[in-house]
Amino acid sequence: MLTSLAQAVYLIAAILFVLSLAGLSKQETARRGNLYGMAGMALALLATVALAADVSQRAVPVTLFLIAMALALGAGIGIWRARSVEMTQMPEMIAVLHSFVGLAAVLVGFNSFLTEEPDAVHLVEVFLGVLIGAVTFTGSIVAFLKLSARIKSAPLMLPGRNWLNLGALVASGGLMAWFLADHSLLPLALMTVVALALGWHLVASIGGGDMPVVVSMLNSYSGWAAAAAGFMLSNDLLIIVGALVGSSGAILSFIMCKAMNRSFVSVILGGFGAEGGKVAAGDTDYGEHREVTAVEVADMLRDAQRVVIAPGYGMAVAKAQYPVADLVSKLRGQGVDVRFAVHPVAGRLPGHMNVLLAEAKVPYDIVLEMDEINDDFADTDVVLVIGANDTVNPSALDDPSSPIAGMPVLEVWKAKQVIVFKRSMATGYAGVQNPLFFRENTAMLFGDAKDQVEQIVAPLTVG
Repeated sequence: MLTSLAQAVYLIAAILFVLSLAGLSKQETARRGNLYGMAGMALALLATVALAADVSQRAVPVTLFLIAMALALGAGIGIWRARSVEMTQMPEMIAVLHSFVGLAAVLVGFNSFLTEEPDAVHLVEVFLGVLIGAVTFTGSIVAFLKLSARIKSAPLMLPGRNWLNLGALVASGGLMAWFLADHSLLPLALMTVVALALGWHLVASIGGGDMPVVVSMLNSYSGWAAAAAGFMLSNDLLIIVGALVGSSGAILSFIMCKAMNRSFVSVILGGFGAEGGKVAAGDTDYGEHREVTAVEVADMLRDAQRVVIAPGYGMAVAKAQYPVADLVSKLRGQGVDVRFAVHPVAGRLPGHMNVLLAEAKVPYDIVLEMDEINDDFADTDVVLVIGANDTVNPSALDDPSSPIAGMPVLEVWKAKQVIVFKRSMATGYAGVQNPLFFRENTAMLFGDAKDQVEQIVAPLTVG
C-alpha cells in the first residue's frame, strides 16, 4: 500500500517538474515554474523517505535518523550557500552542483555493483552510470575553476588532444567488455580513472568564450547521470527527472551553439578554441581611446531619442542593475525610447542578465535578445555598454584569427555614439582586446559601473 502511494506521489512530482520546466521558459512565468519545481522536489523527498522506511522495516529508527541527518546537513549547506552566493558567482556554483550529481552517480554505481546480484543489463547500467558520472564530476570541477578564475580560461592544448579523447573512449569500451565478461571490480575502477581524466581534459580543452555552452552541456551530463542512477536504483522518478534535465540541457546547449555560430560536436569535444592561445592582448596597435565623464554622458542621454543598453558580466559584478533600472525609468519618463540588448551568453551563463534585470524590476518588454535588436543599432543615438566586452567585440566578425571569430555579437558600433563602462582597458573573459574601445564613435567611462550610473542619474533627475 505504501509503495503504491509513493509511486502515485512520484507521478504527481514528475508532472510538477514538467510544469516547472514549462514555467521557466518565460520570464513572466519563471517564479511560478520555480514554485512547481520546489513542490515537486518536496513531494519526491517525502515519498522517498517513506519508501526507505518501508523497505527497512526492521531498522526504521536508524534509517529515519540517517535520512534526517542527511537532509539537515544538505538543507543547511544549501540555505547557507543560497543566502551568501553572489549573482556573479552563479555560473561557478551551478558547475559545482553538477559535480555533486556526477559524484553521486559514481558512488551509486559502485554501491549497486557491490550489493546487488550481477546480470548483464544491470552491469551495463552500472558501467554507463559510473562513466557518465565520472566525466560529469571532473568536467564540472574544471568548469568551476575556470569560471571562478582559479585557473586560466584559455584552452589546454595538449598534443593530439582529440586522439587522447578517442583513446579514452576506446579504452572504456574495452574495459566494459572485460567488466561484462568477468564481473570484476578492477575494470570498473580502471574505467573510473579513465573517465575522470577524460572529463577533466574535455572541459580543460575548451576556451573561455565557450564556457556558457559548457555549463549547459554539463547540465545535460548531470541529467543523464541522474537517469543512470535511477536505473540502478529502480527509481522511476529519478529516471524521469534525469531524462528531463538531460534532454533540456542538450537542447539548451544546441540552441547556445547555434546562437554563437558554433558546432555543437566541436565544442563538446574541445575542438573549438584551438587557436585561443595565439591571440594576446595588446598585439595590435588600435590607437588611442577617448574618455568621457558621467556628466557628459548625461547630456548625451538628455538629447537622445533612442537609447540601447547592452549589459554584461561587469554590471553583475558592480551590482549596477538597480541604478540602471532607475536610469531607464528617468529616461522613459522624459520620452526617450530605451531598450536592452542581451547577448545569449552575457554574464557567462544563459539568462544571467535577464535574471538581474528582472530582479531590478525592468519591464520584460524592453529586454530584447540579440537577434531582435541587432538591426536597430544603426538608428540608435546612444548605446551604453555596461560591463560587456566579448559580446560586443567586432573582432568576432572582422578577424578570422580571433578566438571568438564567427561568434555573433551585438553590433553596437553601428550606433551614433557608444559609451563603454569599464574599470580599465583590460581584456574580457576570452582574453581578447576589443577594437570597439578605439573607434571614433566610442568613448570610455572608467570606474565602478554602479557609481558611474548613479552620477549620470543625478543631473537627469535635476533636469
